[in-house]
Amino acid sequence: MPKFLVEFDEDVCKGCELCRSVCPKNVIEMSSKINAKGYSPASFALPDDCIGCQSCALVCPDGAISIYKEGN
Repeated sequence: MPKFLVEFDEDVCKGCELCRSVCPKNVIEMSSKINAKGYSPASFALPDDCIGCQSCALVCPDGAISIYKEGN
């Protein structure tokens, strides 16, 4: 099964949690650290369980999420 790398731009994320609400595998959590804007950005709870569906990236209003397929 392919692995996916999901990058959250912590400086852009404003912690709206939309990505978390649409993730079918529940692999996204909100970070305990605070970014420069004063928000808790999204991060991975279970990165190995990501199926690369891109739902999180599509729903993000700020374009703070990028998804890449790792290797072959």
